[in-house]
Amino acid sequence: MDRTERFYKIDQLLTERLVVPFDGLLAALEISRATLKRDLLYLRDRLNAPIVWDRAAGGYRYAGQAAPGGLRAGARFELPGLWFNAQEIHALLTMRHLLAGLDRGGLLGPHVQPLMARLNGLMGTADDSAEEVRKRVRVIGMAARKLDLAQFERVGSALLRRKRLLLTYHARGSGEVSEREVSPQRLVHYRENWYLDAWCHLRCGLRNFSVDAIERAEILEKPARSLVEKTLNKTLGAGYGIFSGSRLQWARLRFSPERSRWVASERWHPRQKGHLEADGAFLLELPYADDRELVMDILKYGPDCEVLGPDALRRRVCEQVAATQALYRQPTPA
Repeated sequence: MDRTERFYKIDQLLTERLVVPFDGLLAALEISRATLKRDLLYLRDRLNAPIVWDRAAGGYRYAGQAAPGGLRAGARFELPGLWFNAQEIHALLTMRHLLAGLDRGGLLGPHVQPLMARLNGLMGTADDSAEEVRKRVRVIGMAARKLDLAQFERVGSALLRRKRLLLTYHARGSGEVSEREVSPQRLVHYRENWYLDAWCHLRCGLRNFSVDAIERAEILEKPARSLVEKTLNKTLGAGYGIFSGSRLQWARLRFSPERSRWVASERWHPRQKGHLEADGAFLLELPYADDRELVMDILKYGPDCEVLGPDALRRRVCEQVAATQALYRQPTPA
């Protein structure tokens, strides 16, 4: 524990216990008597900490603090740095690096950079540098689409201010560009990309918008319509994946014994059910409302995943397999 950490520990002990004997400080800090005396002297003389020796109580306390949670009296003082020890700084830097890996668009970087600069400066008290954290932690992302930072910030601002948005939205599936007035409900980060759950006043219903497909966002000075989380989850979060829908069906998937070693420990949906069969295969059941994303995930397992039901889902997968086989049977152009 370095000196800065000891200062914070002394402050914490005096704040929580109100009166702390000299031997109690020694035991908590695990330092010599001479070092503790120097620390107390530095806190009082250099940082203006109102620490006094209370002979009647038999320990040190803050002047004027007489009850738990009471305010301190005396000179104001400020401890140096942030209230983090070396291990906590490492954890924060690691989390920031992980976040940067998820946030490939760099949307959050400008907002947290001042904090990261402060943390990097404090790393002088630790054994490793911020560069060492970046070098030792690797985040690999794929399929992240490019975002317009200005549009993202407007969406986020309207969401938190509870204002409506006027969107120019490009629906990639149909190629249609439309203008929508929406009441934003929540932002969702899913599979490397950002989505906006919102009430669409044009369609009079809940919709999910890919934020990178928003060509223009304008904040309107009109209060947003707010929906309870239960309603959002029922429509937008009940089924598998990001696609919405309230009419749920249950998919029954059987994975081969070889693949079940991985799938059995995976979380495909919060309400999923699964069990291992006698031969080592894994039977997975999960709800879905729109089968597009589920079909893609089934196909990536090839013959290691069998669709047991519903029949409509089984037919969809078979059609996709047949279409792929037909594509590869076509002769290669000369």
